[in-house]
Amino acid sequence: MRNFFKTPFIYLILAFLISGCAFKQPQLSQSATILLKTPTMKFYDKGFITKYSDHTQVQIFSAGNMVLSLDIYEDRICKSTFECLSLKEFNKENLNASYKDTFIKELFEKADKNVIFKDKKAGVLIKIIRD
Repeated sequence: MRNFFKTPFIYLILAFLISGCAFKQPQLSQSATILLKTPTMKFYDKGFITKYSDHTQVQIFSAGNMVLSLDIYEDRICKSTFECLSLKEFNKENLNASYKDTFIKELFEKADKNVIFKDKKAGVLIKIIRD
């Protein structure tokens, strides 16, 4: 039994168990009132914008139930349905194909208390009012 603890195998297992239970900690989490009105999406409710080291998460709740969850990475955006799209494809399907790829990411990562984007021609209105 004593030789068992001297083998590197036990240390590998311990390292795996300890690191495997660690969760990513958010760098910043803010509540906000979020309005997303596009030709394909319509949400206006309270939510949270949470920044992690590798992505930004946007969650919108209505009557205590999550109605939208977006995980916005450098190169893709994933919806709560586990569907991931490139930022370009997300813009094409939900906003406007003419917007630059990082448009939605930059909008939610702005530190301003109030962010308002209005594009009447494309029918896009996005408001973020941080609490």
